[in-house]
Amino acid sequence: MIGVIADPVDYQAIREFFELFKTPWEFTRPGRRYEVLLCAGGGPVPAQAAGLTIIYCSHLLPCDAAGTIQPAPFESGCRLLLYGDSRIPIYGNGIAFTAEDAFLRDENSGRAVGYWASSDAGAVARIGYDLFAEIRLLLTVGQPDSNAATPALDLHIALLRDLIVKQGVPLLEIPPVPDGYRFIACLTHDADHPSLRLHGLDHTMWGFLYRAVVRSAAEAVRGRLPFGDMLRNWWAAAKLPFIHLGLAEDFWRDLSRYVQVEDGKPSTFFVIPFRGRPGLAPDGVPRPKRAAAYGAADISGEIEKLTAAGCEIGLHGIDAWRDSSAAIVELEEVRRASGGKRAGGVRMHWLYFQEDSPAALESAGASYDSTVGFNETVGFRAGTTQAYRPFGAKTLLELPLHIMDTALFYPAYLTLSQEEARRVASNIVDSAVRLGGCVTVNWHDRSIAPERLWGEAYRRLVGELMDKGAWFGTGENVTAWFRMRRAAFDRAPQSASQVEAAAGSLPGLQVRIYNGPVPAEDMMAAGPIE
Repeated sequence: MIGVIADPVDYQAIREFFELFKTPWEFTRPGRRYEVLLCAGGGPVPAQAAGLTIIYCSHLLPCDAAGTIQPAPFESGCRLLLYGDSRIPIYGNGIAFTAEDAFLRDENSGRAVGYWASSDAGAVARIGYDLFAEIRLLLTVGQPDSNAATPALDLHIALLRDLIVKQGVPLLEIPPVPDGYRFIACLTHDADHPSLRLHGLDHTMWGFLYRAVVRSAAEAVRGRLPFGDMLRNWWAAAKLPFIHLGLAEDFWRDLSRYVQVEDGKPSTFFVIPFRGRPGLAPDGVPRPKRAAAYGAADISGEIEKLTAAGCEIGLHGIDAWRDSSAAIVELEEVRRASGGKRAGGVRMHWLYFQEDSPAALESAGASYDSTVGFNETVGFRAGTTQAYRPFGAKTLLELPLHIMDTALFYPAYLTLSQEEARRVASNIVDSAVRLGGCVTVNWHDRSIAPERLWGEAYRRLVGELMDKGAWFGTGENVTAWFRMRRAAFDRAPQSASQVEAAAGSLPGLQVRIYNGPVPAEDMMAAGPIE
């Protein structure tokens, strides 16, 4: 059992941290002995004995002035800390030490940020940053894109686990890994343009022609696009008048193609509720290009095919992120278009989100959101592969987004070749294999058709997820599994009804028991974006 002493201001972050690091813990009670005592926030360390005491604090403590330890504070701003072969970013204030037995060092100065000491009661690990301030920042503000490749929150968990296990302290954990699998994969699709015929002389049609004809030729000359794909795009552009006349197939209008590509793996489609509504941007001004040329009712036939194939339909929201009443209306429209089937999942169009969005979506009846991610790159905005409860929500979970096709390939973003994109995505998948959790993928509806032709890259990604041992679930399935895990150790889980509703179709939980020192086995390693 881990006993925690901390400032009450950190209690919410602490509770969420231990839902992600699922091991028995409690806030300390007088007179009780703990195997591990975790002290945070700078308060006095109690005299009660513990086999291992771990102290996180970013400022000078009385124990730091003893002996040859010389502390040196540093200001907030991203710093990279080295633990073995891993680099853990921290964003708040901290303190470094001149200490002999260091296990964590500042990459730039080489000084210790974590070191081993001892007391009459047992071993002491002193770490010079505020763990729960870091957790709060990751789950609210998120990481900058410069550190997108690093699952920082998961590495904080792995470091704490490592410190405990290496001291031989027994530890019980329910890892974020379904029984019989190595990690989780959630395949999702934002349905932005489900029909080319719906676009007349608008920016989408002109953009399609430019990319199909001009950019395809330029990419083929540079060796970044096969000439066969260039010819496919030219042929698609030539057919455009016949598509509008109804004389040629609308190659964007077939969402069910993903059912074949995914070979029966369940996936989630987020659909836009209303045609022609751009909604408001964060600055309060509408962006006309954000308006879709369709609404959910326009593709009700496609939705019926997808649900019959076992896919989930969610809301690709317009104003739901900023207004609970708008969220109610948008969710209801998707429900109607889905034949009365409730839409519980949400991803906001253009990934619009703000601090009070989780509470607004929850009050409208959403069970999970999957908006937190990057537009311009791929990786771990919240620093984790796990579904978590956002601050301000009571039951809603956030399923973070990790890999998005447009971020990989768009010239304004990473502008990668398909081979480069494969390596970058593989690094993200490998982090989930090592640390557990879920890799959430977003491949847009039109991305396997001309002019993008990113279908082969998607097939290879799905194949890699299968080969590396993923359990595949819809967003609703995946968050239900995380709810089941969160309910472990709880006497009265808040979301028991949601857990029970899906538990029969979910893989079970694993239990890991560490009885003594265990090698790290590269548990902390994380590959960079190349």
